[in-house]
Amino acid sequence: MRWSRTLSVVGCHAEGEVGNVVVGGMPPVPGATMFDKKRYLETHLDGLRKFLLFEPRGGAANNANIVLPSNNPAAAMGYVILESTEYPPMSGSNTICVATVLLETGMLPMTEPLTELTLESPAGLIRLACRCRDGKVTQVKLTNQPSFALHLDRTIEVEGIGSLTVDVGYGGMTFVHVDAGRLGFRLTLDESRDLCTVGQRIKGAADAQLPCVHPENPEIRGITIMQFMGPLRRDATGLTARNAVVVSPGRNDRSPCGTGTSARLALMHAKGLIRPGETFDHESLIGTHFLGEIVETTRVGPYPAVVTTVAGQAWITGLHQYGLDPTDPFPEGYTLSDTWLRAL
Repeated sequence: MRWSRTLSVVGCHAEGEVGNVVVGGMPPVPGATMFDKKRYLETHLDGLRKFLLFEPRGGAANNANIVLPSNNPAAAMGYVILESTEYPPMSGSNTICVATVLLETGMLPMTEPLTELTLESPAGLIRLACRCRDGKVTQVKLTNQPSFALHLDRTIEVEGIGSLTVDVGYGGMTFVHVDAGRLGFRLTLDESRDLCTVGQRIKGAADAQLPCVHPENPEIRGITIMQFMGPLRRDATGLTARNAVVVSPGRNDRSPCGTGTSARLALMHAKGLIRPGETFDHESLIGTHFLGEIVETTRVGPYPAVVTTVAGQAWITGLHQYGLDPTDPFPEGYTLSDTWLRAL
């Protein structure tokens, strides 16, 4: 091969959301913490993100994760999350993919029936309880960094819609939340494209009108993702609801979204709709599920906050080597608005 770059990648998805994991071929990434490493990748090696996620190697619905050594003695490994337009501090589906790949490939030792480990994300340490059987990870339950509500029942003005009441919550990413029914959405598969178009418009309006800065890390700022909320129902086993999360530049999360589940739990708790210890079954557009729970209450700066767990499963889909021929005219790939909603 005449490749000038070679990356070893394990294909993976968590409840339908692609979260491929880079396990080899990376150059050194300096930084004391995973947030520092995220910042270095963003400012010095962003071409790697485009190489992995943009066409012809990637696609609009792809995410990737780079596994890196952690300097934190409590962490077995670290990882940085790559998405189409950003490097989010945290992602539940991507974390589940990373844990599954590390254990099923033998990069970290698996203990059956339960493997407990801690990984370092850019958001901080994430504790994981992984159920394992016959060499397979059958469930990953992660304990997220604290989640909290930043804005409740705020009115924004959205072009083409008018006045709209929204909530904003942080669950590892900062989400604007909208009641799907108020806009006539039933959260069915045939609505997917319309959800993306309307969701991007709402996201932009909310980001412009509602200031959001993480009180403990001012570099985490702005609203970069949005969630349409289906009706909340309660039965004998707990609470359940459907959702649709719109990821920039304009596509639906295939999973129920782990950080979106944490953010929604924080909003539900702030509004008195859920108590610690109750189970929340969050369903995606394609019918997959994450199980969420509030395990602790706390504070983040001035905000009341909750510590949540999110549980789901991931599946390895392939083993790949991604290469770059030095004569390839698209070393960082390309995007087209036919599938990406807008070209990047």
